[in-house]
Amino acid sequence: MLKLLLKWLLSACALLAVAYLYSGVQVSGFGAAMWAALFIGLLNALVRPILFILTLPITILTLGLFFFVLNAAMFYAASGVIDGFHVRSFGAALLGSILYSIAGVIIDSALEGVQFGRRR
Repeated sequence: MLKLLLKWLLSACALLAVAYLYSGVQVSGFGAAMWAALFIGLLNALVRPILFILTLPITILTLGLFFFVLNAAMFYAASGVIDGFHVRSFGAALLGSILYSIAGVIIDSALEGVQFGRRR
């Protein structure tokens, strides 16, 4: 549970970093980044698998490149719901979601060996 909370905090920091690096994504503060990271995570866990199955023929046809569009759609949808998190356009969502995904891979690899409260 502590690892999940740490990942959530680091994902919010990653979202702030994306907003700092790229002007197409704006986050008003750390609280908005926390809510946006939570909502993006929920969308990716609940909605994206369904959309992936529905768009599987297009994804295969484009050799997996359509998956970037799905990630951008989740990123853009979160900006429409969360106050304080704004993405300028779908193109900005595409680039922002790529940067956020790269940060997520780094976070996942950094937390891979971390264990809390377990002794060997």
